[in-house]
Amino acid sequence: MMLTPKDITTLAIGALDSKKAQNIKLLRTTDVTILADYFIICTAGSTVHVKTLSDELEEVLKESGETPLRREGGRTGDWLLLDYGCIVIHIYARGT
Repeated sequence: MMLTPKDITTLAIGALDSKKAQNIKLLRTTDVTILADYFIICTAGSTVHVKTLSDELEEVLKESGETPLRREGGRTGDWLLLDYGCIVIHIYARGT
C-alpha cells in the first residue's frame, strides 16, 4: 500500500511526539512551492535529543516503506534535515 503525503506526515509527527519533540509545527506548502507538500519543523532539547528524534523518525517511516531521499546536517548534531520528497523534516537543537 502506497502512503499519501498526509499519511507520512501523520506517522512522522507521531514518531516525533513519542520521543518528546518540542514545538512541532506542520506547514502545508502545496500551494506555495514545488519542493514539498509539507514541512515539519521541531526542536530538540539537546544534540543527543536530535539524534534520538531522527533515529525514531527514520525507523517508523522505514517500517512503512519510506526512506529519505536526502539527509543534511547531523555532523555537529545541532540540526538535521530529512527529505522524503513530498515531506521535508527539520529538527534542530534548542538554542541553535
